[in-house]
Amino acid sequence: MTALPRGSCDAHCHIFGPTDVFPYAPDRTFTPPEAPKEDLQRLHRFFGFERAVIVQSSCHGTDHSALLDALGTGDYRGVALVTPETPDAEIARLHEAGVRGARLHFMPHLGPAPSAETIRAIVAKIAPYDWHIALHVAGSGIADHEEMVRGLGLTVVVDHLARVDLREGLGSSSVTALRRLLDTGTVWVKLSGADRIATAPPSLADSVALMRLLTAHAPERVVWGTDFPHPNTHGFTPDDGDLVDVLSEFPEADRQRLLVENPARCFGFA
Repeated sequence: MTALPRGSCDAHCHIFGPTDVFPYAPDRTFTPPEAPKEDLQRLHRFFGFERAVIVQSSCHGTDHSALLDALGTGDYRGVALVTPETPDAEIARLHEAGVRGARLHFMPHLGPAPSAETIRAIVAKIAPYDWHIALHVAGSGIADHEEMVRGLGLTVVVDHLARVDLREGLGSSSVTALRRLLDTGTVWVKLSGADRIATAPPSLADSVALMRLLTAHAPERVVWGTDFPHPNTHGFTPDDGDLVDVLSEFPEADRQRLLVENPARCFGFA
């Protein structure tokens, strides 16, 4: 098993339920098996993660009760789901609890994409707290929304390697757009969801090649996450040990940046 450095952070993970305490949203688009904070904490203890960024799942909607409960039990930061109707007092409460970002979905299976007006309203709400925008796109999405990302005026963290289509190769328009955005200095990328873009799972070779490319391109703006418990994987659910073992293919200095130094700067850990 790959030994992780002290202070390692799982920069993208979720909790679901338990539903008798934290019910799912009535208008959710998917219903995952329960994966409460205790499951996540067991996983982190096993592998040696001391910090984590817990991302609010759309199945819980804008009710952050489960997230807030988890944030109080470890060295955690959170990413919320915010709407133009979210009260300012709620933003303040979430910030005090450790939330440091708001997620935007451009994924049809999670509901309609936010309009430009909605995005502007969300940015206005979170900008005073210096939160980042967590961007969830796939396919050509990172290229399609490149100009929007450039105009946000906030730090942007791109989830899951932008879920690019690796059948188009590492020189595709999407990978090229992602590299251009990294060059702005305000865009980061999570080297998570390797299983989601692998073209021949369970092999993660092509995903790892993209990870290496992006790490070499912007070593100071990449972070790594498990994506536990892997919701909506549509057929292939990875073994978390295999995902963690991918880290052994990176030099020690890169692992230190990916897991410790970069997450501390990006998410505001001590």
